[in-house]
Amino acid sequence: MLPRETIATAEVPDGGTLTLVSHGSDFIIMLGRDELMGTRMQFSEEQLALLTLEELDVPRPRMLIGGYGMGFTYRAALSRLPEGGKVVVAEIVPEILEWAEGPLAHLTQDSLKDPRGEIILCDVAALIDDANDGTTMKYDAILLDVDNGPDGIVRDANFRIYSKTGLGKARDALKPGGILAVWSAAPDHKFTLRLKESGFDVEAREVRARPNNKGPRHTIWFARKR
Repeated sequence: MLPRETIATAEVPDGGTLTLVSHGSDFIIMLGRDELMGTRMQFSEEQLALLTLEELDVPRPRMLIGGYGMGFTYRAALSRLPEGGKVVVAEIVPEILEWAEGPLAHLTQDSLKDPRGEIILCDVAALIDDANDGTTMKYDAILLDVDNGPDGIVRDANFRIYSKTGLGKARDALKPGGILAVWSAAPDHKFTLRLKESGFDVEAREVRARPNNKGPRHTIWFARKR
């Protein structure tokens, strides 16, 4: 059995400790003993972007992604982004981007230099607030993958994103008909109800973690602003 090797660690502001580990040719980001993401099971995180783009019927979509992680969702969005589109990523841990340009550079390649994308070191909630107060343009889609689901396991402050107040702010930061897409490692019927109560038409889809219908079943909510 191959041992796991710790490559680097990083502190989450007001949260726990992230650890980047290697396991053979695979890489994993851990929070304590929990696996947040890894290179063996990235398919559902890519689908978060690809399925959202399929749902959007706008010529030049403006997208906000909460959490860079290993960049799976970001790169998938860029791969299908229509001409004139824009992808903004909010990442709160600076070391995540250092890892992207260091031990994970083979995954990142030139994506951080893509002029269609912008990585901002901040809380995604701050960019949602900016869209609401007119500091920035509203979004056609907001994609959230900052936790393992609609809770605040990475940092307590993330709980506000999934509250009725937080969901209402996300709704208001979207253009008419815009989509809030949320990734989760497991279903959560209470969150589905909370989305509906927050002014969204909601569809929850089950997506495998790996291609060819393999790996754990993950959930993605597609919530369209009414």
